[in-house]
Amino acid sequence: MVDFHSEYIAAGGNRHPAAADWDTVTGLLAFGSNSNVALWKPSLKGEDHKGLIALLGGHSDNVNVVKFFNSAAAWPHLILSGSVDHTIRLWQTDSTANLVYRTVGVLEDHAASVDCLDVAPEHRIVVSGAADATIKIWYLDYVENQWRTSLLQTIQTSPKFLPLSLRLAVLARNALLLAAAGTKGNIYIYASKSTGELSHQATLSGHEGWIRSLAITSETSKPNSDLLLASASQDKYIRLWRIRRHHVSISGKDQQPGEHLDFESLLSNKTYRVDTPSGSYSLTFEALLLGHDDWIYTVSWQKSAGKLRLLSASADGSLAMWDSDAASGVWVCTTRLGEISTQKGSTTATGSMGGFWIGLWSPDGKSVACLGRTGSWRLWIYDKDQERWLQGVGISGHTRPVMDLAWAKDGSYLLSTGSDQTTRLHAEWIHEDRCASWHEFARPQIHGYDLNCIDTIVDCRFVSGADEKLLRVFDEPKGTAELLRTLCGVKRASEQELPEAANIPVLGLSNKAVEGPLDIPSDQAATADANVLSGVSVSNDVGIQASSRPPSEDDLARHTLWPESEKLYGHGYEISAVAVSHDGSLIATACKASSLDHAVIRLFETKDWRELKPPLVAHSLTVTSLQFNGDDRYLLSTGRDRQWTVCERDGGNLQLFEQKAKNSKAHSRMILSACWAPVAAGDIFITGSRDKSVKLWDVQKTWSEPRNTMTTSAPVTAVDALGRLVESMLVFGVATESGDISIHFLEPTTLDVKSSYSLQDQ
Repeated sequence: MVDFHSEYIAAGGNRHPAAADWDTVTGLLAFGSNSNVALWKPSLKGEDHKGLIALLGGHSDNVNVVKFFNSAAAWPHLILSGSVDHTIRLWQTDSTANLVYRTVGVLEDHAASVDCLDVAPEHRIVVSGAADATIKIWYLDYVENQWRTSLLQTIQTSPKFLPLSLRLAVLARNALLLAAAGTKGNIYIYASKSTGELSHQATLSGHEGWIRSLAITSETSKPNSDLLLASASQDKYIRLWRIRRHHVSISGKDQQPGEHLDFESLLSNKTYRVDTPSGSYSLTFEALLLGHDDWIYTVSWQKSAGKLRLLSASADGSLAMWDSDAASGVWVCTTRLGEISTQKGSTTATGSMGGFWIGLWSPDGKSVACLGRTGSWRLWIYDKDQERWLQGVGISGHTRPVMDLAWAKDGSYLLSTGSDQTTRLHAEWIHEDRCASWHEFARPQIHGYDLNCIDTIVDCRFVSGADEKLLRVFDEPKGTAELLRTLCGVKRASEQELPEAANIPVLGLSNKAVEGPLDIPSDQAATADANVLSGVSVSNDVGIQASSRPPSEDDLARHTLWPESEKLYGHGYEISAVAVSHDGSLIATACKASSLDHAVIRLFETKDWRELKPPLVAHSLTVTSLQFNGDDRYLLSTGRDRQWTVCERDGGNLQLFEQKAKNSKAHSRMILSACWAPVAAGDIFITGSRDKSVKLWDVQKTWSEPRNTMTTSAPVTAVDALGRLVESMLVFGVATESGDISIHFLEPTTLDVKSSYSLQDQ
């Protein structure tokens, strides 16, 4: 029996303030990652740094909101997620020990993107808001081992606004309060009527921009404690509102929604009244919190040891912790974490970093996590002995589709490149206790174009192609080599010949090598972003070489660039595919094409980086994949023209290739991927196509017909074979458009499938 398990998952978070939640029962942090829900159990005590444990796939578009539903009843653990695909999905695990989730329900009544959710488990209520300008109230029940949902009420926002944040509070046994806010500067308060439905009761004015987040909590643990409502806005302010649990006489004329307020009225103690079947309640303005320099995306309450604290995350690149002074009751910022920049504009919503989009408390309040614009999660843990917050090991990943992967020649690290315009290096960290976990150790390329393909030339050099007409070659700097040697046990023959560091000139696209390490103070350097290049130099720094753990997001974005050593020209359109021979002497490249003139394969030799002419004419449309076989005798190419071509190396001139075999009707739809079997299996190669088939071919036998054909349930997007036989069996993997991955074992002589395995994230 062959055992497969997930060793490492890297995925960036979606930039939406409601796209994450930290569970108080399991300790899981769930967040939206593209169309998936990613599950992460942060290492708070340093005992485990595994990172993501699973991806939950089911949505067809980006996940905007994630919320845990923990009922006091003996119900299964539940996660709710809302998406741009207009749906809300319910994910259930039967045991909080194994944390294996599956879809148990889909709510489809919204007509636009779902942007916010909140739950009241004690009342079995879920409330959702969407870009169709509606708020829907749902009832959840668990009967006979099945979840049953019903729509109780639909609220059309009036005046019309798009809800971006919703918060439920239980006022009494039969009374709920709902606070809703979004694309207007007001907070709309709804409360239960005698019929059980929610009705609009008050409009809280004051903010002068969109309200991105709401948070509500009881002030103390006493039964009749007041409630505190916090609101965060794009006007850079946080406003606190007090909800009293007893009737207060209402004085003064109510302000009309939308009426202009001067500065004095912004700070006025106007009282709003809310009537429910259980009695009347009052809402008053409590405090105005000033301290952020840009939009505030999230606020979150935390109560521990009788102390109430507020956490705010802002586009100014900082997390702020607010406490109420015991003597005066004034709310002050007591702790600030993250980017503290003196260059205004370098870390703003329109600048290079974009600040923090989400800030969350851990269940015990001793840790905080935040999501930045680059999709990476930072983690801070409070050290009681040092009485300060220390940065822990976070997680990172691509924020847009990953387009290509390449292993180092010795398998010591993995390179990935994608449409988020970054190339990332992943390696295995060997801990002090000899345990191991995978992490991102470098970000060699932060580009201005979407990256499409990558391959390694030698262990310390790679080549990549993007939506531009040239390819770029990068060399490993000493800082990265030292980091990999110290933490991963990756040794290089000689590090003296490696460049010192790299930086990006102002308005440049090329990583330039520098003679020595640069030390740019953090208060003067802008963090390089995944989509926007920094306007200042970015360099390697001595500090990262002395680190005892994987680099933080700040170090990855600033100090792990690889210098660019060469550019390869010749193509007329965006690069689509690249492959390097196993001996590292040749590079084969192709570009996007709609005619024979551009659908050529160009070869470059790596000794002096010359193009070997003439180019190989093999296709009529874009070449989608290129690969040399194990002994570099053959070069395989596939394309959108549905054909494959094999070119053979000239024995007398190793730099010359000639066409040996071609099949113009290999598949009925475009071929997206191809690979060679190991040399020990013969001259066998595999192709995968959008026609939902995988075919195995033999260069030395028949070219017109495949030796074996396998069908799949979805279009095939990637195939690859292990570079050696396993117990005399050919092993290869197949990935499809639906996200399914399967591993197949074949007898190399007959190419008959002996066994197949389907891989699941969980």
